[in-house]
Formats: sequence, structure tokens, C-alpha cells
Amino acid sequence: MTEKILVVEDELTLRETLEYNLARLGYQVFTAADGFEALALVDSQRPDLVLLDLMLPGLDGFEICRRLRREHSMPVLMLTARADEIDKVVGLEVGADDYLTKPFSMRELLARVKALLRRVQLLREELTPRADTSPTPPSSEKLLLGDLTFDTTRHEIYRGEVLLHLKPKEYELLSYLALHRGRVLTRERILEEVWGWDFSGGTRTVDVHIRWLREKIEDDPANPLRIVTVRGTGYRFEG
Repeated sequence: MTEKILVVEDELTLRETLEYNLARLGYQVFTAADGFEALALVDSQRPDLVLLDLMLPGLDGFEICRRLRREHSMPVLMLTARADEIDKVVGLEVGADDYLTKPFSMRELLARVKALLRRVQLLREELTPRADTSPTPPSSEKLLLGDLTFDTTRHEIYRGEVLLHLKPKEYELLSYLALHRGRVLTRERILEEVWGWDFSGGTRTVDVHIRWLREKIEDDPANPLRIVTVRGTGYRFEG
């Protein structure tokens, strides 16, 4: 299946350059020059990844990303001419998966795109139950761990009957922890596996996301029993 990419960029030359290079690699590319057009295309085309410029007329990239995260979980790669650290932090806080500062090389951008799409695909494959030899096939692609239900078809996680409202990286992180239940994982390994080797943020990013997850799945986040801190090393998921 051809993967769909939405390019949201108001600069015509860059938008056309991105469209050309992505299409050359076999992606189906849609483009938008402003936020309202972008949101309409997301709803109608359901892209697998969004390349999102930060500085746009009308709605800026931060607001578009916030709106996307209310209903969608596809990866978002933010593009910006501003290198301020606060912009990067805010971009990741509102749900962006990665951040690339202009000017950038097309090779680097394409590598980031491939990495984001590959991580999503690998995560789906790992969480999808293997073929069942019993007469009755599984009714849906779900993984159960205690009171947590991972619905890999819908990219959702439930605690009991309650849908957890997770940012994309929270979903990926919790899924990754679940796949390695009972194993001690270093912050560095988690950062590399979930965010990717080319992510420029530090391991504090992992700590912040762990805290957010604990607030959603622990009875007492201050005394966690499911995501346990291994002092001086990292974390262990107990389920």
C-alpha cells in the first residue's frame, strides 16, 4: 500500500521541491499552503505522515498540531526557520514527533521521513497478534496486559473500558514498554528505539513522557507499580 504524506508549507518553491522528491520515492503526496486547507486534507485523505511548517498564515504549526492530536495519531515532522530551543520544546509538547530546522538537506529530511514511517510500521507489526491455529480466528488485533488493551488497528489503548488520550509518542512509548515487559530498559535505549537515533533531544524527554504515562495508568503516580524506576539505569514495565 502506497504511504500518503501531507506537506504543509506556504513557500511555493519548497513545497514543490518536497512534493517532487517525496513522489520520486513512491509516496502519494498531498500539499497545503495554509492550516485550514491542511486540516481539511487530513480529514479527507488520512495521510500516514504530515510535514508541517511552523510559520504559516492563519493557523501556525503549533495550533495545527494541537488540533491534529485531538483526533489523529499519524507522525508529525515539524519544519521551521527558527532554531530557538523553546520552539523545539513547545513543538514536541504539542505532539510533534520530530523537528527539523531550515535550511536542511533533502537527504536528511527524507531519512527522517523514512525513519518515522518505519517506526510506526514496526510498532504495528510487533503489536499485531500472530496467526492463530485455533478454529476460531481472533476477532480483532488486540493485545491484553492486565487492564490495558492495546488496539493496534485503531492505534488506541484502553484502561478497562476507558480510552486513554495519549499523544503519539506516549502511545509508542507505552507500547514499547509493554513489548519488553519485565525487562530493565535504559533511558538511552528507550530514546533510540522510540524517538530514533537522530533525535537531538536528551534523555529527560523520556522522563517527562514516563511521568505523563504514570498519570494515566497508575493508581498512585507518585508511587508507581506498573512503570518502575530502576535507579541509575532506567525503567521496567511490570504491566
